[in-house]
Amino acid sequence: MNKVKVGVIGTGHLGKFHVKLLNEIGNCDLVGIYDSDLKKAESVSKEYGVKVYADIESLLRNIDAVSIVTTTSSHFEIVKNSLNYGVHVFVEKPITAEIWQAEEIVKLAKDKGKKLQVGHIERFNPALISLEKYKLDPKFIQTDRLSQFNPRGTDVAVIHDLMIHDIDIILSLVKSEVTDVRASGVAVVSDNLDIANARLEFENGAVANVTASRISQKKMRKMRMFQRDAYISLDFTTGVSEVYRLVSPDTTNLEHFMTFGMMGIGENKKAVIYEQPEQKEINALKYELQSFVDVILNNERPIVSGSDGLKALKVAELIINKIEESKSI
Repeated sequence: MNKVKVGVIGTGHLGKFHVKLLNEIGNCDLVGIYDSDLKKAESVSKEYGVKVYADIESLLRNIDAVSIVTTTSSHFEIVKNSLNYGVHVFVEKPITAEIWQAEEIVKLAKDKGKKLQVGHIERFNPALISLEKYKLDPKFIQTDRLSQFNPRGTDVAVIHDLMIHDIDIILSLVKSEVTDVRASGVAVVSDNLDIANARLEFENGAVANVTASRISQKKMRKMRMFQRDAYISLDFTTGVSEVYRLVSPDTTNLEHFMTFGMMGIGENKKAVIYEQPEQKEINALKYELQSFVDVILNNERPIVSGSDGLKALKVAELIINKIEESKSI
């Protein structure tokens, strides 16, 4: 197989971008699209010259892989149907609305021998990608993900809408079991939680303080990490990362280091150096979709697998449950 025949289910705001970018990927053949809103699908079809299918089953019979960009509540049935048709699946985050649903489709994908990738796009953000050469072992993480109000997405809590991005990244970095969760949050302009904060404690001693809001005046998508001998700052909006490290003084003569003085006493003195890792000029969504196609062609594990999506969903549910418990006290 030199090309993967792909379809897109859901051609709304984000689905339209999936169609555009899949059309640009060389080893991908965009076969067709489907949307329950036929007028919406026909509009996207006209713009990008792709066939509209009258029903999901007709599309699934003609493709190798599908990108599912629909409401979270619909993910389970569409993913399950796609896997039963023998189709590889990319599904936008969160993986499903309920944990049992995610568990079922993760097992089904394994049983069918099909790839299941979840759209946690921040794993493909240039800010995070630029840190690939560093050994990341954070012991304290602070994240702030704030956005202006948009009615789209308010059908779920802000934990599922925004915070889950950071939950997924944190779990991928810490690689340890969550042992304790403390959380608070409130609904302000919708029927679901619009702002929330959680403190996650891990078995290996790491701690993460995570804040998400969709009622902020300004946008912010930042993560700060502290680990032994290093402080790392990521700005997911600009795609820029900054690294401050403590190193032996005799290594500060390298050209790419900027030194900010010394810390420590006597023989334990170390130099504080600053580095700004090279930022790759990439479109995170296109990179994410390209990785999905490559995973199928090369028979590799997805960067964000169904199991990863399930783990993030479980922690998100823990946070929501803790908030609900605090309200009942």
